[in-house]
Amino acid sequence: MSIRVEHLNKRFGDFVAVDDVSLEVESGELVAFLGPSGSGKSTILRIIAGLETADSGNVYFAGQAADHLHARSRGVGFVFQHYALFRHMTVAQNIAFGLSVQGKPKAEQSRRVHELLDLMGLSGLGERYPGQLSGGQRQRVALARALAPEPQVLLLDEPFGAVDARVREELRHWLRRLHDEVHVTSIFVTHDQEEAFSVADKVIVINRGRVEQAASPADILDHPATEFVARFIGDANVYESVAQGGVVPVGKLRIPADGIGDGTPVAAVLRFYDLKFWKEDQGLARVVRTMTLGDRVKVEAVIDDGPVIYSQFPRRSSLLAGIEPGCRIHIEVTLARLYPHNSAAGITVATA
Repeated sequence: MSIRVEHLNKRFGDFVAVDDVSLEVESGELVAFLGPSGSGKSTILRIIAGLETADSGNVYFAGQAADHLHARSRGVGFVFQHYALFRHMTVAQNIAFGLSVQGKPKAEQSRRVHELLDLMGLSGLGERYPGQLSGGQRQRVALARALAPEPQVLLLDEPFGAVDARVREELRHWLRRLHDEVHVTSIFVTHDQEEAFSVADKVIVINRGRVEQAASPADILDHPATEFVARFIGDANVYESVAQGGVVPVGKLRIPADGIGDGTPVAAVLRFYDLKFWKEDQGLARVVRTMTLGDRVKVEAVIDDGPVIYSQFPRRSSLLAGIEPGCRIHIEVTLARLYPHNSAAGITVATA
């Protein structure tokens, strides 16, 4: 089932949670709402589910208006961050809950529960209680319960936020495989970029209640539509400066700015992987430290008359030869993303 929302708005007192949001999710698509905490992701999800009412705007399922429908009538399965399982019910009873509410025959409930226990890798655990399960198992029970009534749409609000990093990674891969099997239209909310990019077909970046960009993970990383997306996504150096003579000066570093008029305030976003450092005695920066991060090495340097700059290289890269704290380096910018910036006054720095 496809989902379309048009011009949604929602306030909580003076706080604007959703600000004129329009977006589309194709039937069978797995989409991530990605953004910082408080950006409006969960509120949009809850409006789609019918758990919140928009101040204005419309929600459509398969082209049909759904605003007048109660949450129970929307054919939506909802998975919460903290499972929301019934502690006094067994795993099987939790999964069957929605089917019981629908008045399904006991035999049909039992068949569906066993089918989902197998699908979720929970065979043999039906008679246990939530308190006897690991965090990852409880989350899979929550997903099974949401899928039991065979919803046309699955909505997940920070579904893996309550488990540790290793289990979260396992659940990501599991969710992708599950989606490829059941093909239910799905939206999940996350603030974790790796989670969004590794699981979703499409990522919708949300900030301050607005959609900044909706595209494939690769397009968002390689072609960020706004300064916010460029700052928020991936590891990057961000410098605010003013274009002068066809370049953006950052200390002694000169970033090409073809087509940008002199005096234009600019935010320059330099991805770590779009920079090359190499040792050079007459270079324009000095290395402060190097950090080994698994199979990669992160290098921190200070630009002469300027701020700190970071880059990252494969651990075996020839560019790392001789690079150590205190040495001088040359910096080559292979790609810079420049955005008009209204508040640039001198240079300030933010690094992801």
